[in-house]
Amino acid sequence: MPLYEHVFMTRQDVSNQQVETLTKEFTDVITEGGGTITKSEYWGLKGLAYKIKKNRKAHFSLLNIDAPPAAVAEMERRMGIQTDILRFITIKVEEHETEPSAMMRKQDRDERGERGDRGDRGDRGPRGGGGFRGGDRGGDRGGDGGSTFRSRPPREGGGFRDGDAPRGPRPPRPPRNDTPGSEG
Repeated sequence: MPLYEHVFMTRQDVSNQQVETLTKEFTDVITEGGGTITKSEYWGLKGLAYKIKKNRKAHFSLLNIDAPPAAVAEMERRMGIQTDILRFITIKVEEHETEPSAMMRKQDRDERGERGDRGDRGDRGPRGGGGFRGGDRGGDRGGDGGSTFRSRPPREGGGFRDGDAPRGPRPPRPPRNDTPGSEG
């Protein structure tokens, strides 16, 4: 039978117990269709990059599925009807991972250290940007390799376009009337 990885997101105001109930419900759908769930992981309540159906956070869950395509299609159909499910994705894979998924690996988070510890940044310039900033851009431009801005020589005739005379400061604007009921 084909192997699938399935991730679904549930609304932020759903409890952990309700997420477990939904996971059990969809596991039963796969089992009824002749398949098995080899691994189930709850990743927790995580922030979203953008709002989805007025939710800023969602509960994430992963299922490793070994089932016929019809069982997976039935599970996805029921997820589409379920109002607590925000999004889901099913990906066909060659083989399942035996170790915990990347979201569950604690050693990766421990190796990074604190937020302030970002590793060696000695290869970056004084502004800390990286990329091409402050370095050689591959062209023969000369100079110190910094900014490419070159000042323009002053124009003939004092710098005004087409003989325009300087205008001077603008007169002050009249005050805006923002009181309610006044129309102008």
